[in-house]
Amino acid sequence: MADEQFQEKTERATPKRLKEAREKGQVPRSRELNTAAVMIAASASLFVLGSGMSRDLVTILQNGLTFDRATIFDTTSLANNLGDSIVAGILTITPFLAVCAVVALGAPTLLGGWSFSVKAMAFKGEKLNPIAGLKRLFALRAVVELLKALGKFLVVGAAAVFVLQRLAGDFLMLSTEPVRPALQHTAWLCAFALVVMSSVLVLIAAIDVPFQLWDHAKKLRMTRQEVRDEQKETEGQPEVKSRIRSVQQELARRRMMEQVPEADVIVTNPTHYAVALKYEDDMSAPTVVAKGAELIAHQIRKIGAASNVPLIEAPPLARALYATTEIGDQIPARLYKAVAQVLAYVYRLREAHRTGLGTPDMPDIEVDEETTL
Repeated sequence: MADEQFQEKTERATPKRLKEAREKGQVPRSRELNTAAVMIAASASLFVLGSGMSRDLVTILQNGLTFDRATIFDTTSLANNLGDSIVAGILTITPFLAVCAVVALGAPTLLGGWSFSVKAMAFKGEKLNPIAGLKRLFALRAVVELLKALGKFLVVGAAAVFVLQRLAGDFLMLSTEPVRPALQHTAWLCAFALVVMSSVLVLIAAIDVPFQLWDHAKKLRMTRQEVRDEQKETEGQPEVKSRIRSVQQELARRRMMEQVPEADVIVTNPTHYAVALKYEDDMSAPTVVAKGAELIAHQIRKIGAASNVPLIEAPPLARALYATTEIGDQIPARLYKAVAQVLAYVYRLREAHRTGLGTPDMPDIEVDEETTL
């Protein structure tokens, strides 16, 4: 067998491998997707709230710089005014910051979901290895990151040129407007330009997301030997599983044999099959307490004979019971009549032995052919 070290990793990661990778903090991540989501949300909220924010900030600035002579010489008033201006400014920009924070926290759920791993934060000496650092520098990922940076520069630069060309007249007209309207107009223009330039980041994210998914799946690929080893660890060695099954079957057989002496009757084939039945007043129908074929049937008959359990030869009924029931099951309704004939015969047989009368005649047991093997 080829050495596992030289085997190619051609198999997809198993659910167990994916779970272990997630526990280590290895989940697909796209910084471009997160950046695009935050920038679009920030620019959109600035576009919607920008005019109101600029108006409120101008008012705060105006109020902060407007005071009478008495206030100038009152250090307490100046400190209070500064504190009030700071609080008002924070309240003004809070909705904008809240939108950015919510999107920044929610963006990772778009790809990979949230993942907090202590193992990912653990110290790893190989991260300080300069040779490993050089390998990462010239790896495929580094090349892709460089291409993404150039792509972002070109795309965002082209969008900026487009916006400046379209809004050049509006920017030039700002000098002719009053201060307060000009500030609001400036906020609107900046927000609009930011929306356009942020939207083009979607193109970069649309390319980066499939690459990150492919790269993540590639890193977690497994060799065929690794898959086989994992299956052995998860499901156990075939030899061990076979041994466990045989032990379980043996224990189940022993428990079954312990129920044979309590049976009311054992229906036989007479040699190939044996089914032990028990019926009590609180049962809705007779119950199978043991069944078997060949050697097991022989053991059931042997234990039954030693325990004075009646053995009734009824081949069609024995085959039908063996084929249609499991241990612990009640007999099917279509066999009620045949089993009732057997139990009635057993009760007459016991009465005859108790009273010393002759052995009663065995009735003809009627079983439909479709219920037999």
